[in-house]
Amino acid sequence: MNNLSEYRSELDALHFSPDEIDTIARRAAEGAAQAKKPRRRFPRAVLIAAALTAALAVGAGAAGVLPSPAEVFSPIFGGSAAQTEIIDKIGYPVDAGDSDNGITITADAVMGDAYNAAVVFTFRTDDGSPILPQGISAESLLVRGGGASANILGGSHGSAWFVDEVPGDDTVQMVQTISADRSLIGATADAEFDGLYHWDDSAGEAVALAEGSWSFRFTLGYEDTSVTLGGGETFTQDGMTFTIDAITLSPVAFKVDYTVASEVVWSGSGSGQQSDADRLQMQRYLENVEILLTKTDGTVVDLSLAGGSISPEDGVTVCSKSNVFSQILPMEELAGISVGGVYFPVPQA
Repeated sequence: MNNLSEYRSELDALHFSPDEIDTIARRAAEGAAQAKKPRRRFPRAVLIAAALTAALAVGAGAAGVLPSPAEVFSPIFGGSAAQTEIIDKIGYPVDAGDSDNGITITADAVMGDAYNAAVVFTFRTDDGSPILPQGISAESLLVRGGGASANILGGSHGSAWFVDEVPGDDTVQMVQTISADRSLIGATADAEFDGLYHWDDSAGEAVALAEGSWSFRFTLGYEDTSVTLGGGETFTQDGMTFTIDAITLSPVAFKVDYTVASEVVWSGSGSGQQSDADRLQMQRYLENVEILLTKTDGTVVDLSLAGGSISPEDGVTVCSKSNVFSQILPMEELAGISVGGVYFPVPQA
């Protein structure tokens, strides 16, 4: 890798080499799949490290007055009056964290819908000293351990990134999103962090900023304000018929479930790397399914590159695509969503 942007684009919040990522993803898919018909997940930014965690201890709760969800999420997901109102309605504060080696990590707040969640963690020095050395940006930060892993049946994917709301102070924030096949509401999340690093572009490697091990547990509890659209509509592309099973849409995220009338066949190369044939199958069954969200002002948001899963089942293939939005989108500002060219208006109260 020649620069940080190339590194982050390639790993997309992961902290392993591309060969290691392919191997881990293959093993995770094989372990969670049905016999002889593995479900394969293709997230944009999978927190694979979280899937590798062992049993976690319950950490010490965060002390002091808990911040409101709006205080936590507004600087990241939007601070307009409408966005703040939604955050305060659906978000909940979290009182969980752990300390080690002079740094305390806390989960501050969580929000989401039935199948998606967003969590904000704060990394804080115990002595009040700046957490980032001069010249180190939050965008270059990496962690091992991966953050929160939801303990649910089925698969999940997500992403994580760092922001520095007040440069030069004793804190930095990590935002993590989780999207899953099953409902996340009420699920227990185990969080594990193993060292804080930054990507050194000149050295071409990750350099440790803080050693330590942090682990704690909290509940993904919040109010679900999603609506469900669709059910049975079809479209054709790439010589296959797709049936839209359900669309779940909220101000926070979306999820599209569909079934393809053709059973995907994987190459089973066993090399640990995705073959050209499997890459083509991923495109046909997942990536090429266009999902467009239209706002009332005419703006169109392309959601087609969302992560998801592909699961062959007795002659058909069951697929899912989902993601957390980069900002809160009030439902009254959403006109409709289309999947494979089939348009669904968003009901307004």
